Amino acid sequence: MSFLLSRKSIVPQWMVEPAPSKDDIDYLLQAAVRAPDHGWLRPWRFLVVEGAARSKLSDLFVSALQKRNPDATEEQIEKERSRPLFAPLVIVVCSVMTEEKPGVPKNERVLSAGAAAQNILLAAHERGYGAIWLTGAAAYDPMVREGLELDENTDIIGFLYIGSVEREVRERARPDPADYTRHWGQ
Repeated sequence: MSFLLSRKSIVPQWMVEPAPSKDDIDYLLQAAVRAPDHGWLRPWRFLVVEGAARSKLSDLFVSALQKRNPDATEEQIEKERSRPLFAPLVIVVCSVMTEEKPGVPKNERVLSAGAAAQNILLAAHERGYGAIWLTGAAAYDPMVREGLELDENTDIIGFLYIGSVEREVRERARPDPADYTRHWGQ
């Protein structure tokens, strides 16, 4: 339990090489596919972006920003350009709306993909890597979806940035669960 309670989000700017190895990436993805999955629909997809592909993702983010906002400042463009380049590995987690079992609502499929993303974060932490789940406008941009060759039934639920961390990261204050919990029916 101490392992679970010690997980924290690490900003990509604090991540460095080395990236997770191929074996580590396989381990992260093995953890991902153990997410709860109503109806065994496997409603998640994963795009592994590493090495030079991060620059291609960076270019895609910038192109999408410039289409969304033709008046984007140079500072906004550079911020968008830098996003995929900070961490040595980016895993794009997607939810897929399949038709196999219409009785399984879309929100359960999205939640399953979210659980898969959380499993990746936990597995990265267990392997000693820093990780964070981010979205931003790119996650909801049709141009980014198209550039990643995703169909209209596939939604990006997040970009997971993963890498080594060379600095001490302090724990931030966490809320008391009692502030968000009510015991019903007692």
